[in-house]
Amino acid sequence: MAITSANQLELLQTAEAVAREKMIDPVLVIEAMEESLARAAKSRYGAEMDIRVEIDRKTGRATFTRVRTVVADDELENYQAEFTVAQAKEYMADPQVGQEFIEEVPPVEMGRIAAQSAKQVILQKVREAERDRQYEEFKDRAGTIINGLVKREEYGNVIVDVGAGEAILRRNEKIGRESYRPNDRIRVYIKEVRREQRGPQIFLSRTAPEFMAELFKMEVPEIYDGIIEIKAVARDPGSRAKIAVISYDNSIDPVGACVGMRGSRVQAVVNELQGEKIDIIPWNEDTPTFLVNALQPAEVSKVVLDEEAGKIEVVVPEEQLSLAIGRRGQNVRLASQLTGLDIDIMTEEQESERRQAEFELRTKLFMDNLDLDEFFAQLLVSEGFTSLEEVAYVEVGELLVIDGVDEATAGELQARARDVLEAQNKAALDAARALGAEDSLINFEGLTPQMVEALAKDDVKTLEDFATCADWELAGGWTTENGERVKDDGTLEPFEMTLEEAQAMIMTARVMLGWVDPADIEADAEGDVETDEEAEA
Repeated sequence: MAITSANQLELLQTAEAVAREKMIDPVLVIEAMEESLARAAKSRYGAEMDIRVEIDRKTGRATFTRVRTVVADDELENYQAEFTVAQAKEYMADPQVGQEFIEEVPPVEMGRIAAQSAKQVILQKVREAERDRQYEEFKDRAGTIINGLVKREEYGNVIVDVGAGEAILRRNEKIGRESYRPNDRIRVYIKEVRREQRGPQIFLSRTAPEFMAELFKMEVPEIYDGIIEIKAVARDPGSRAKIAVISYDNSIDPVGACVGMRGSRVQAVVNELQGEKIDIIPWNEDTPTFLVNALQPAEVSKVVLDEEAGKIEVVVPEEQLSLAIGRRGQNVRLASQLTGLDIDIMTEEQESERRQAEFELRTKLFMDNLDLDEFFAQLLVSEGFTSLEEVAYVEVGELLVIDGVDEATAGELQARARDVLEAQNKAALDAARALGAEDSLINFEGLTPQMVEALAKDDVKTLEDFATCADWELAGGWTTENGERVKDDGTLEPFEMTLEEAQAMIMTARVMLGWVDPADIEADAEGDVETDEEAEA
């Protein structure tokens, strides 16, 4: 069948019908038709020819053209779609390289095979357009809640009809042992939308903390309006959850607003989450205060925060220990997720035992190294001295406040401490040199002999070795693996080196070696200052 013998408007009508059915742009369908007709024409005229088809958007008339491009003599490869300047002069007045010569060719007779091929091209293009439309529709809806209809269940995963396509709720994203039947209504959170070869993949969740946050936003108008903000959510899906909220209006209680009249608001969320118990906690900028709230209903006696390590110690009465930890550690685990800190819970008795052990250890340190009796060593510890360095280099006046210590005694104490430290430094340097440490590292400002020895044991023996280290390799740090915070030990961490100090020392070493231009560091610092000022503005 020749394309010109058919009703030319039929092409446009077909395109409109397909576009309406698939909810895509009719132009995309027409472009697919043009490509399919061009492919059919190539099978008739020759695959190497550049045959193009254009369908008039108003009349439906299909125009078949052959395109030949002018190329340089040494670039001529395809004789059917290209020709040289000399060859082009037969068709063009003043041909230039890159110009195209277009001539209309007769429309082709589309046989059964060609028509089938054209149909496949159109269907493929329509499917691609449909996938693009689905992706564009859902990519901006990630992070929102959607209602769907269960279609089927495959190996524990639920396939959900979300209107314009299908989405998947994986079995690990379901709450507890939820089961669904076909045509069940389901409310889910769009966790991620990916563009893949087989089409957009929409991944759903009912266990994500964000799902709970979005449910509260739907039930609590103050959250939707921004008067109350959800600062953090921690969940043990299907069992228990903690949610931290703050109010920006002093007249509105954030916890009471989320609970609702007679618990109506929170109960609506609980029902959607299969009876999951929810603790609503007032958020506080002060981390220890926030943690005390997060560990409710347990009572906390004392909180010790180590911000650098991201760790916090909590002391509770003996009778509150099981309540603070919770069944299978649930309460403390959720509190840890909520605060982003590792929580170490101990009883008052355990803390007392630990403090006593530290007291005895420091007492023994002073007894062994300063040749003191137990009573005098305990006096030093009681006054807050924890190391030989503090005794050796502290102001004399701080030693004189100790009962029974005069200037002569204080001088003797400091002399003994310095002698011990010098001996320890010499032993550490000798050990470091025996391990291969070079003077470039030993003389580097900021490193003590004990640090140099520790570095040498870790195979850092030259200034070049030191300059290649990362800050966390020296000062230690924390990484998150599979949702758990994991400690990375640093070579100089026992010497209480911070990440900032490690960064500064490494950069100084790189400057000394000529690896880094100091001007670049100053420029980066100025850029950071400008960025901070812009952010404040």
